[in-house]
Formats: sequence, structure tokens, C-alpha cells
Amino acid sequence: MSSENTVNPRTILVTSALPYANGPLHLGHLLEHIQTDIWVRFQKQRGHRCVYVCADDAHGTPIMLRAEELGLTPEQLIAKVKKEHERDLQGFAIEHDNYYTTHSEETRHYAELIYKRARDGGYISQRAIVQAFDPEKNLFLSDRYIKGRCPKCNTDDQYGDNCEACGATYSPTELLDAVSVLSGATPVERESEHYFFRLAEFTTLLKEWTRSGRLQEQIANKLSEWLDSGLQEWDISRDAPYFGFEIPDAPGKYFYVWLDAPIGYMGSLANLLERTGGNFDDYWGADSAAEVYHFIGKDIINFHCLFWPALLHAAGFRLPSAVFAHGFLTVNGTKMSKSRGTFIKAETYLQHLEADYLRYYFAAKLGAGVDDLDLNLTDFIQRVNSDLVGKVVNIASRCAGFINKRFAGRLIDEHSEADLVQAFAQEAGTIAQLYEQREYSKAIRTIMKLADRANQYIDQHKPWELARGPDNLPRVHEVCSVGIVLFYYLMAYLKPVLPVTAAKAEEFLQLELGWPDGNESLGSHEIAKFKPLIQRIEQAQVDAMIEASKEQSTVQHEESKAVNDDSEISIDDFFKVDLRVARVISAEYVEGADKLLQLRLDVGDHERTVFSGIRSAYAPEALTDRLVVLVANLKPRKMRFGVSEGMVLAASGEDGGIFLVETPGASPGMQVS
Repeated sequence: MSSENTVNPRTILVTSALPYANGPLHLGHLLEHIQTDIWVRFQKQRGHRCVYVCADDAHGTPIMLRAEELGLTPEQLIAKVKKEHERDLQGFAIEHDNYYTTHSEETRHYAELIYKRARDGGYISQRAIVQAFDPEKNLFLSDRYIKGRCPKCNTDDQYGDNCEACGATYSPTELLDAVSVLSGATPVERESEHYFFRLAEFTTLLKEWTRSGRLQEQIANKLSEWLDSGLQEWDISRDAPYFGFEIPDAPGKYFYVWLDAPIGYMGSLANLLERTGGNFDDYWGADSAAEVYHFIGKDIINFHCLFWPALLHAAGFRLPSAVFAHGFLTVNGTKMSKSRGTFIKAETYLQHLEADYLRYYFAAKLGAGVDDLDLNLTDFIQRVNSDLVGKVVNIASRCAGFINKRFAGRLIDEHSEADLVQAFAQEAGTIAQLYEQREYSKAIRTIMKLADRANQYIDQHKPWELARGPDNLPRVHEVCSVGIVLFYYLMAYLKPVLPVTAAKAEEFLQLELGWPDGNESLGSHEIAKFKPLIQRIEQAQVDAMIEASKEQSTVQHEESKAVNDDSEISIDDFFKVDLRVARVISAEYVEGADKLLQLRLDVGDHERTVFSGIRSAYAPEALTDRLVVLVANLKPRKMRFGVSEGMVLAASGEDGGIFLVETPGASPGMQVS
């Protein structure tokens, strides 16, 4: 049974951020793709023309180097990874209309077209810049490929832009004993001509666009900080050797991967339309009436909400209808960890658990905001077993047996529960609005309230007891038929979230689960024999998945290591350190720093600002009100972002994770001894 919304059908283009083509997918990737897929499936179930495209992000130095390490060409590597990505995405029932690659002629065409239009419009500039260069690899080095000793605290093995030990920021040229991570050679400075996109020219446009309701308020506020502080030119070129597209009329110069990555959305759509027919300008033309939506992580909002709209406008294309950002995924309350087995690859999950389990759990916790989502594995087991097995599927299993055995699998023609059934049908509008607004958790709560009501109805009438008396069979037929009808509505509402289970339910019900419109009638409909639709999760399955995800870190110990006398401190030196409890008032990202967060701390009788290199482990909103340990008498350090008035203590794990030293139950200002 299909009830499509054909009154005002919409044309919608949807994308997810492109997975990078140098490694496997993990559950963090799946959070975004599942969120997107639920929305797309909902739109299609409502009868709209909704096209979902994505691709592998296949360019850049890391892919070139990874291929070299594996003894492959970059083309061989990205083809191999794309096959793996497609397998895993399909395993989670992610239904792309096209999954492509940015290393394509279609993406090259639109990258060159956009660049030429921007250049001809006067939005491209050129100038020479000085960069670190590896003389052995004959390669310019980004900060991630340079390591050395911090010029501030002398800590070894720090990257070329920021010290994880003391939080200092610096240029690669300031790093002591700097070496190339790629060859071990000492980097040298070398000048090169680069191409820049004049982003500041679009400041007025971007201020209007980011405040036009197309973005979540928190994202718009963050972008306002960057816009108000002044936009800089965006370096869009890289020097050979580089795996990517060569810039037209600029031999040896290549488009920076972040220029052609979003253009990959266009390339994927063009490839789809070449095979299926359709007009590209109907989606991306300046006058397009279609809707275009990007689902992304909050860490790449600058590319999708500043650079991308400006590029599109410069080239005469339409801007996105909206960009939907989401938060990060944590597992059991902390950053995913290989040593703890919580850095779970998509492939590993699918070897132990069903895709619909994770889809449901994510949906049950996802809202329209950008808060981080925690996969608590204990709650995961309990919620899936309680909601899906104990509530929803239980309705069908309790009623189907009577219908199949006593009434030849046919539902009753008419029943006396029209008000109850109508109450389920009338929720279609509310649930649809929640899906549309990406308030999945609220939609799930609404659906589960209906499931509770259906179970209460069955418990109240107890068909298993009624069936003991032959005279009660008509009532058994009625109660169980109504139960099956209520199950139909529940599964119709859950179909975007549970495509695998919904497909099994459609086989059982012998009809299509369209979006309810209030005109459904299942009277005299024949159902198939009931088969289990979904199994309970057992703790042993989750334990096995965690064990399979563990990767033992290799720790090399030197048999003997000389320790200089001046590396030791006395107890008197230690007593000079004043450790205080501090409460995090607020935390913010630091523009221009990949590893820093700016913390505002309550130290009891005053407040302080501290810059801390913990961005890779903690989202700002997750830190509010945490009690941390502050080195209170550390000399303030002037940084290019401001003055850091102390240091918060953190530990690093074997897997490279960062963990704050916390003091639950203490009070701000208390001394730690």
C-alpha cells in the first residue's frame, strides 16, 4: 500500500560530506551518512523527487604518500578504497543515487569551469610565498609533515604549528631541530608562486547568506566571528608533485583538494544525469527551483559555509538551500579509542551486529542541533532490545500467529476500533514535520508512545485468553487485526530509520509501507506467515566487536637511557607548582589553530583564560562545567591568539588520545595536593 504525497512534489538534491579515500570508514562517518539517509528516505517515501549523491574525496598529498607507501599508484589506491567504502555504506543500507569519486572528468570539468569564471571575474590573485621544503622528497611540506622540539617548552616530537604539551603556537621555521616526517631531512625554506581566491570580496554576500535562516544558529554565530574579524585570501593551489587536477594554464600547479572536494558534489550529480537523463542546471543553475542541502560535520563549516558559497556565486551557480551540521561521535563518553576497542570500523561492526540497530540508536539520539552524540554501548543494547524487539516487533509477533492459524492469514473486514486506528494515522503530520526538521529523536519518542499504546491495547484485551473460548474468536480476530494495523502504521513511520526491518515487514504484511495519509484500509487484507523481523542484541556480540576493534599499540622501550641530572627536579621544586581546581565556564574553537581550544575558567575568586591543545579530544560544548586541574602559578604566555593564563593538566593515552585530569566533587579554587 503506497500513499504518496503528490500535491506539491519537490525536487531535492542532497549530499553528505565526502569520505577521504585513504582509509576505511568508521562509525563516526556512519553518523553523518545515516542522518542523511534517513532524511532522504523520508522525502522519497513522501513522494518527492529526492536525489542523494556522494563520492570519495580522492585528491591530496596524503593519498599520494599513502599510495607510495603501499606500492600502489594513487589511482589504484583510490579505486580500492572506493570499493571498500561502497561495500560498507551499502552494508548500512545507505541508499545513494550515485556514489562517485572526485577523481573524475566531470569533477575536473566543473573545477576548471568555476576557476576560470572566478579568474575572469577578477577573484583570483597570485603571489609568491615561502614554505618549508623537503630536499630529499622534493616536496613542499604542510605543518603536519614537520616535527621537532617546541621552541617554548623544549618538548620533543611536536608538529610544526602547535605544541601539544604547552599549547604554544608557532611557525614551522621556529621549531627546534625540525625534521621532515617523510624523510627525516632538515626542511629548507623555498619560495613558490601560489594562486588565491579573494574571499573577502564576498563578505557582504556571506554575512547576508549565513543569517538568512539557511544555517543552524550556533553555526551562523561562529561564522559571524570569522566574518567580523575579516576574511583572508584562500590559498587554492599546491605545487607538484601532487595528486589532483592541474590548474589551467599553470603547469606544475594543482587545485588544492578542498577546492575540488565540494565540486565533487557537482561531478557526482553530472555523472548520474549522464546515465539517467536530466538537466544539470535544474539543480545547480542560478535560477534553479530545486532545493540543495548539504549534511556535514561541524568541523568543516568554513569550507561549506564560506568558501563554497562564495565560489558558487563567483561562478554564476546557485547557493545551497541550507547546510546542516552535526556534532562528533563519542563512544562510552570519550573519544573513540583503538586501545579500548571503541574506534570501531564500519566493517567490524557489520561482522557482529545488524545495521538497523545502529541506525535506530543514532536516530533516537539525533536532533537538529550540532551537539555531540555519545554511543553508550550499554544503553545501545537496552534501547534496541526494549524499543524494537520488546515494543514494535512484539506487536506483530503477538498477533500474527492467531491471524495465520485461526483466520487463514486474513484480517477482519471491519472493526470497532476506528478511533484508535485514526489516532495513529493522525500522527503522520507531526512525525513528518519532525523528520523534515531533522528532529529524529523527537520523532522516535512520538512513535514509541504509539507503540506503547498499541501494546497496552493488546494487553488490555489479551487475545491469548480470549482464544480459549470458541465464542470469543470474532473478538480475537478483531483485536489481532487491529494490532496488525497499528503495527503497519508504526513500521511506516519507522521505515526511513529501519529500511532492512521495514523490507521484512513489507514481506510479512504483503504491502508497501507508504507514508500514511489517513485513507489506509487493511480490511480483509491477507498477511504472510510471520517470521522474526529482528533479533535481540546479546552482550557477547558487543563484547566481540570491541575485542575485534582493539589494536595493540607498539611501544618501543630503550634498554638503557641516559638521564641528565638537570632533567630531574627536587621535592622543593615540585612544591612550587600551585595546582588548583577550576570549573570550565565556556570553551571555544580558536580560529587559525587546528589543536587549540580557548577555555574560560572559574578559579574560585577570579576567572582566567587558558589556551589548551585538547581540540582533537574534546568538543567545546562537552567541556562546560567540567572541573579540571589548573597550573595556577605558571607565568602567563602571550600567544598570537591572546594571553594564556595557566595550563590545564591532561594525560595522553597509548592510542594518542588526550584525557583531561578532572576533579569531580571538588570546588573551584581548591588546591590540589
